[in-house]
Amino acid sequence: METTSLYRAYRPKTFAQVVGQEPIVKILQNQIKANKIAHAYLFCGSRGTGKTTVAKIFARAMTDEIDTFEIDAASNNSVGDVRDLVDKVKYPPVRGKYKVYIIDEVHMFSTSAFNAFLKTLEEPPAHIVFILCTTEPSKILPTIQSRCLRFDFRPATDKDIKKVLTDVFKKEDITATDDATDLIVTAGSGSYRDALSTAETVISYCGGKQITANDVTAVLGTVSPELLKSLLGFIRSGELKNISKTVSAIFEKGINTNLLVKNFIETIKTELLAGDKVTDIFKTFCELELTIKNSPDPKVHFENTCLVACGNA
Repeated sequence: METTSLYRAYRPKTFAQVVGQEPIVKILQNQIKANKIAHAYLFCGSRGTGKTTVAKIFARAMTDEIDTFEIDAASNNSVGDVRDLVDKVKYPPVRGKYKVYIIDEVHMFSTSAFNAFLKTLEEPPAHIVFILCTTEPSKILPTIQSRCLRFDFRPATDKDIKKVLTDVFKKEDITATDDATDLIVTAGSGSYRDALSTAETVISYCGGKQITANDVTAVLGTVSPELLKSLLGFIRSGELKNISKTVSAIFEKGINTNLLVKNFIETIKTELLAGDKVTDIFKTFCELELTIKNSPDPKVHFENTCLVACGNA
């Protein structure tokens, strides 16, 4: 039996269900109420922040579903594809007032495709509304951007992601410990979709209705908050042998170093907010997060940073 992913099952269907993008939602709602729809919109933002979801909701508010068309520019990005699009937009909508074209990953258009699209964007038929979605607005020609009403979707906050996860767990009759939910939030990295995908994987791993932090760390390939707290304690007290021993034990589990650094920073941040004097250690590992991706040996880089951080404790 085919099942629907959590992200698709709980994707917002109305503006009221959209989390974290209130200013954008309010502007779009007001435009609909005032019947002042622009001919082209540019939705920018990192993945999983709701660009395509809001585009679909906005389109449904404007017109019938049979007059809404979605185009994936990642696979339809040639000048020929755009010319086909230009030919189709000439025809009026079947039922509603508008025909809406949602073009996802529009930055994937070739330069010649953008140029072919520009004329239509400059002088579109009155019944056409374009909603261009992109994770990389810098790749879109300025001449295209200048003819669109631009909205920048902010990354999801940890608070908003946790709210969404908590609501989904409740509806799915799943019990998750608070630290387990926090780990999933961190793994989401500002993306609702990534957080829900991680949650779905963890649920499958558990095979039941309860999720613990150990379940999440097993799936993500990271370590428990308790072990990270122990490592921080060894750094603060200058226990070099225990640092090396703990780091070796961590990497024997096949841990993802980038995720390890991210989670360790969260551990340090928790202690920092609790009033502990770990500011220098926090700064050291924030700098590590920026550099470790380019390290030829991230595991050694992480251990060396732990040892050096003893001098900052």
